Amino acid sequence: MAIEAIFFDLDNTLLDFNRAERAALQKVLPGYGITPTPEVLARYHELNDYHWKQLELGNLTREQVMQYRFDRLLEELGVSGDGARLSDAYENQLAAGENFYIEGARELLDDLKEKYMLCLATNGAAHVQRLRLHNSGLDKDFAHIFISEELGADKPAAAFYDVCFAALPGIKREETVMVGDSLTSDIKGGKAAGMRTVWYCPKGQRRPAQEQMAAIPDKIIETLGELKTILAIG
Repeated sequence: MAIEAIFFDLDNTLLDFNRAERAALQKVLPGYGITPTPEVLARYHELNDYHWKQLELGNLTREQVMQYRFDRLLEELGVSGDGARLSDAYENQLAAGENFYIEGARELLDDLKEKYMLCLATNGAAHVQRLRLHNSGLDKDFAHIFISEELGADKPAAAFYDVCFAALPGIKREETVMVGDSLTSDIKGGKAAGMRTVWYCPKGQRRPAQEQMAAIPDKIIETLGELKTILAIG
């Protein structure tokens, strides 16, 4: 069956979020009396991942994620402060900061956008993601941009994907592909929505055993360029 539309995740699929995250923290944390050592940055990354996974499981709201990750960091470091205020400062810096493309992302989008309808599906704060998309130039590549805060639901919730497809009349779900780096929000959510799925798992990244995966993707790629081969095969 022919593919009509391709949905891409944003962070760590098209843009290197980890790198942008480090850059934003290095600018913001000193203002709160925290030295952004490699250990501190690594610990924040762990806390951020944990809290976003709790959101994907339905245990936290987006607003709670934004605040709790910094509340926990401040607590562990023994620093007094307001986690919500620190989160706002970080989000503003992230939005305005430099963006870094994942290798092959720019070339892939240039190759695909003439043949397929491209859609972006991302979790996050709308003002942050919109500004990052504008500053990176990615906002010009997509026919539709779906951001969880604007939709009122987060991946992998069925409601997120339902809103997406309501905006695509005439497109059958089985004629679409979800491409992303998260087995939970992208692959599990995409499969439950009736889409084909491609998991982007860069070479060198730990790959869990199949029985430990949150969902089994239809295809796995280690570089973004491999997606063109998969689409050509069908």
